Amino acid sequence: MEVILLQRVPKLGQMGEIVRVKDGYARNFLLPRGKALRANEGNKKRFETQRAHLEARNLELKTEAESVFGKLDGQTYVIIRQAGETGQLYGSVSSRDIADAVTAGGVSVNRNQVPIMLPIKTIGLHKVPVQLHPEVEATVTINVARSPEEADRQARGEELNAREETNMDDLGLEVGAALAEAGGDDR
Repeated sequence: MEVILLQRVPKLGQMGEIVRVKDGYARNFLLPRGKALRANEGNKKRFETQRAHLEARNLELKTEAESVFGKLDGQTYVIIRQAGETGQLYGSVSSRDIADAVTAGGVSVNRNQVPIMLPIKTIGLHKVPVQLHPEVEATVTINVARSPEEADRQARGEELNAREETNMDDLGLEVGAALAEAGGDDR
């Protein structure tokens, strides 16, 4: 199916271009979300009459997105989750959780604007893109931790998954000292 793009669509084209896409992609994604029109004669004439209005609206939305970009890009947000000793989360952090954290931080973001391919399943610092406009993308850092104290330690750069290893010699000295205090040391 041929469609006229009403806005820039990544990996497809710019506003005003007539592109050929699969029927399902057009029917289920582009047309319902107002990103494109079917490329027939009536819609081509309609698009040309509305082109100036659409370009002005697109420029206005892009300017608004760039102002939000200044506030959002490079920010860090903390999400507290339960995790095992190895740092594996018992659940996961999805795009909805990230959008909620960013919105709680003062910038209104919809979960559809957080295009993560797979949910986050480990604690640590994760860079996540936030799509503010088809041409404006900010990057935020999501600090996933078990507690606020752990989040502070992660933010300072400490490695939390490394366990402290005990040397067998140290263990033997500790047992010997405990036996000596108890009076049971035969040495």
